Amino acid sequence: MAQQAPFQFLPLGAIIQSFLVGKTNIVQSFPKQSLYVSHNAPFFGETIGRVANRLSNAKINSLNGKSYQLAANNGVNALHGGPVGWGKKVWEGPTPVGIRTVEGLQGARLEGGESVEFKLRSEDGDEGYPGTVDVSVVYTAGTQKEGDKEVRVLGIEYEVKLVGDEVEETVVNVTNHSYFNLTGKDTIEGTEVTLCSSHYLPVDEGGIPTSSSTGTYSGVTANKTFTLGPVEPDIDDCFVVDPSKASSIPIDTRQESLHKVVTAYHPDTKIHLEVLTTEPAFQFYTGKYIEVPEVEGVEARGPRSGFCVEPSRYVNAVNVPEWRGQVVLKKGEVYGSRIVYRGWYDQ
Repeated sequence: MAQQAPFQFLPLGAIIQSFLVGKTNIVQSFPKQSLYVSHNAPFFGETIGRVANRLSNAKINSLNGKSYQLAANNGVNALHGGPVGWGKKVWEGPTPVGIRTVEGLQGARLEGGESVEFKLRSEDGDEGYPGTVDVSVVYTAGTQKEGDKEVRVLGIEYEVKLVGDEVEETVVNVTNHSYFNLTGKDTIEGTEVTLCSSHYLPVDEGGIPTSSSTGTYSGVTANKTFTLGPVEPDIDDCFVVDPSKASSIPIDTRQESLHKVVTAYHPDTKIHLEVLTTEPAFQFYTGKYIEVPEVEGVEARGPRSGFCVEPSRYVNAVNVPEWRGQVVLKKGEVYGSRIVYRGWYDQ
């Protein structure tokens, strides 16, 4: 019997369907693409765009000298690019693009480095967003040998260009929405997590930042491990790596240093996960609202069946003067970002 590939992807949403550590798939998934169409309300594995996270009152207040009304699909706000965002669209690919490295990766040399690319054209007016853009995501899969352990590595690189002549600028904020479960069981209980920062964006009841200043998250200390229980801590917030850089984030972060933003470990399975990124922020979400029924032999998934790490720009950045430079893509510029996942288990 052929060994299952450690990483598997789907054209729908350029979705990450499988990330094997040993024999455990550590991402929540469905066995075939059609089930994502019918049951993926939680966005399992999706490439999120044109704008990840929430936009206040489903509106872009000012772009190209005007405002744009979007679909409200999360209360009064717009969420994850709209009802049919990039994670719900079929992309072109996967197309092999040869052997690549993952720049800035510390530790042992990357073995393998096989890369595939997915592409999508998002037309002017797609889900209400202005301007035609071409987007690509390149996945680079390989391993690192560190002593007696084999670390599975997945590099993700996003690139977006404004290619149409309809407007002079648009808004972009792309991320991946994988839900991780290291336990081999139906919830994330017992997972030990460390965040790189306790700085976060305080938000209102709808998840929109209440000011352009960060706060300190109660119960989270930077680089100090805490354990996920059956209900608490209940987290769905955007953490900021370095608040002092809020107004100086480039539209293309790919040349920035990779920063380890989240580490996770489960003592029963001995599975480790690291998430690194060039992005200035990351949403950490403990999966309170997951509700997926049993379907075609796959057990139901409920609250806390996975946790998300969504590296990205700040929430609602286009509507905050101090942050809008993070997400406003102008003609002739390139939006770019990188994420790296590293997974292994103790022998």
